[in-house]
Amino acid sequence: MTSIADLRKSYERAELDESASHADPLQQFDQWLKEAIASEVPEPNAMTLATVASNLRPSTRIVLIKGYDAEGITWFTNYDSRKGKELAGNPFAALQFHWVELERVVRIEGIVEKVSAEESDAYFKTRPLDSRIGAWASPQSEVISGRGVLVANAAKYAAQFLLQPPRPPHWGGYRLKPDNWQFWQGRKSRLHDRLRYTLAADGRWQRDRLAP
Repeated sequence: MTSIADLRKSYERAELDESASHADPLQQFDQWLKEAIASEVPEPNAMTLATVASNLRPSTRIVLIKGYDAEGITWFTNYDSRKGKELAGNPFAALQFHWVELERVVRIEGIVEKVSAEESDAYFKTRPLDSRIGAWASPQSEVISGRGVLVANAAKYAAQFLLQPPRPPHWGGYRLKPDNWQFWQGRKSRLHDRLRYTLAADGRWQRDRLAP
């Protein structure tokens, strides 16, 4: 049996050099995300979201990016979930993308705010009908007696709303406004490339190389 401690991988696919990287981290992220999509890596839009509760215990989960621009990174979820409650108490959070096949990691930190109701409404209308019903049916993060609760809730709201379920008041979007980005590219001999972008007081980005 192979010991987990003996698992090894040599990272040799690419490099990340200051002279070849973008001065704006959003442009660098845009390039890498598009390359991940073009490479057909599994779920290139999946990202880990880390939040911290009032008792200082961190928690993570996978969410899907639904938009990004100069304002920040956007996703949608249940406001009454554990992550929603933790963000309500502590709006600072972190995101991480891990594109294993490309040997790349992107880490993003910043403050989180809810998107407008209009933006949440617009996105909700684009979701498949089953997903819109599911937003009503699932009391996310709450204890339930069994899967039958979800099935019964889905049937109830499907009958109530038919083909036009409105957006639930407890469901909508969040936007993380970055003040720190890190781009990690695996390299041979564990001498990985790691660039950090920090938002300065004047609104410009300071780029530094960090030891891996």
